[in-house]
Amino acid sequence: MFNVGDKIVYPMHGAGTIDAIEEKDILGEKQAYYIIKMPGEVKVMVPTARAEEIGVRNIINKESAEKVLEVLEENETEMSNNWNKRYRDNMGKMKSGDIYEVADVVRNLAFKQKEKGLSTGEKKMLNNAKQILVSELVLAEHASQEDVEELVDNKIQMSFNEFKGHDTTIENVGNDIVKKFIPFNGTNA
Repeated sequence: MFNVGDKIVYPMHGAGTIDAIEEKDILGEKQAYYIIKMPGEVKVMVPTARAEEIGVRNIINKESAEKVLEVLEENETEMSNNWNKRYRDNMGKMKSGDIYEVADVVRNLAFKQKEKGLSTGEKKMLNNAKQILVSELVLAEHASQEDVEELVDNKIQMSFNEFKGHDTTIENVGNDIVKKFIPFNGTNA
C-alpha cells in the first residue's frame, strides 16, 4: 500500500509522485485509484488493488541509483542480431519494471546507435527507456532532469569509448575526416 506523496515507479511510464488516492466510479464499478503525477504534468490513474500486480513500486534509493549508474559504465550485454528478437527481449526488460534492466536497455541501444544506427522502432524504444530511467534517477538523486540526462549521456559515452575503442570527441572526429579525405588533384571529373 502506498500513500499520498510517495515517489513510485509505474513500469513503462517512469517515476512519479502519488498526488491523491481517490474513489472513482468507472463503468458502474467503484474502485480506489492512485492518482500519480508523472513528468510533464501527466496524471495517471492506477487501481490501488492492482498496483503491485501491475508492478508499481517505490523508487530506488540513492545507493541503488549509484549502482544503476554503474550499469551504464559497463560493456554492452549480448543482444540478438535479429531485430524482432532484440526488440522483444528489450521490451520484456522494460516491462519488468527493474531499473537495472531498463539501464541495460538504454546502454545497449545507445551503443548500437553509436555503432550502426537504430531503426525507428528501436529509436523510440531508446527514447522511452531513457525517459523512464531519467525520471527515476531525478527523484532518487534529487536532481534536475537536465543534470541527470547529461550524467547518463556522459556515462554511456565514457563506457562506449572504453569498450568500443572509439573516441568521438569533436577533435578526433575531425582527424578521422582528414585521414579519410581524398585530396583534390586539380582535374575536373
